[in-house]
Amino acid sequence: MRSTRKQIGAAVVEFALVLLPLTLIVFGITEFGRAMYQYNTLVKATRDAARFLSTQAAGTGYGRATCLTVAGSQTCSASDPPLAPGLTASMVAICDATTAPSENCPLAYNGVSTGSGAVNLVTVSINGFQFTSLVSFVVPSVTFGPISTTMRQIL
Repeated sequence: MRSTRKQIGAAVVEFALVLLPLTLIVFGITEFGRAMYQYNTLVKATRDAARFLSTQAAGTGYGRATCLTVAGSQTCSASDPPLAPGLTASMVAICDATTAPSENCPLAYNGVSTGSGAVNLVTVSINGFQFTSLVSFVVPSVTFGPISTTMRQIL
C-alpha cells in the first residue's frame, strides 16, 4: 500500500516537472503557426494587388491596390478590417513604370529588357509589418522583412 502512494507521488512530481517545458513548447508551436499564417496572408495580399495593377495602365489604380493589400477589397470602407492586425496603408509601397527610384523602389520598372523585348514591371510591397505574439514571454514580437510581389504590367 505504501509503495503505491510513493509511486503516485513520484508520478505527480514528474508530471509537474514536465508540464512547464511542455506548455512552453505548445505555445511556441501555436505562435509560430500564427506568424506563418499572417505572413502567408500578407504574401497573398501583395500578389492580389500586383495582379490587379498588372492589368492597369502605369500610374493608375494605386488606391484600389492599396485597399486590396490592406483590407482584401478594392474599396476601403470602415467595415473592412485589415487582413492582419496592425496592417496599415502606410506600410504599402507600390512601384511601377511611373515611379522614380527611391528607397522603396530601388529598381527601374520601365522598359526592363528581356530576351523577347522590353516590359514594364509593377511591384507591391509591405514594409515594417510587426507580428505581435499573444504569448510574448514564449515568442517575442517579430518585424517581418519586406514582403513583395513583382509582376509584368501592360504597356
